[in-house]
Amino acid sequence: MADALFALLDERMKKCLAALKEELSTVRTGRASGNLLDHVMVDVYGSLMPLNQLASINVPESRMLTVQPWDKKSMKAVEKAIREADLGLNPLSDGTLLRIPLPELTEERRKSLVKLVHKYGEQAKVALRNVRRDILEQMKKMEKNKEISKDDLHAWEKKVQEQTDLSIKDVDEILSHKEVDILQI
Repeated sequence: MADALFALLDERMKKCLAALKEELSTVRTGRASGNLLDHVMVDVYGSLMPLNQLASINVPESRMLTVQPWDKKSMKAVEKAIREADLGLNPLSDGTLLRIPLPELTEERRKSLVKLVHKYGEQAKVALRNVRRDILEQMKKMEKNKEISKDDLHAWEKKVQEQTDLSIKDVDEILSHKEVDILQI
């Protein structure tokens, strides 16, 4: 029983960390990356669709992205979505291809990106604490139903807290690496 709960705890905490890493991959660090546009949603065909399902995204140079919509009729919607995505990007259209030069990050923009990274980190920590709470509730129900003893519950609570602390430490390390990437000139 304990093994199943701890496996569930481990799996859910790893998912939280993976979600954080994916979220951070969309934050600009000064180098071009197609991941930068992963969360851009385009209002086209009567619904919101992810940009990567509507166009090919390439990195021809270290400071340039290109986006080529598969349907030329969606070009304006794609361009509008990129402008409104609050990424500080200004796409240039030649009718068939969007060129997106990545401007040099200003000190102010770097600081705002660091704040955004910390916001994502705080969300990940909240998610980890929610996982901890859910597992502890299951353990308390087991103790209430006399499936485990109070001593077992106490020992397991300690293990759950240790795992949570380790995962939060991982979040802090991931954030510090991303912060260094953003602040490097």
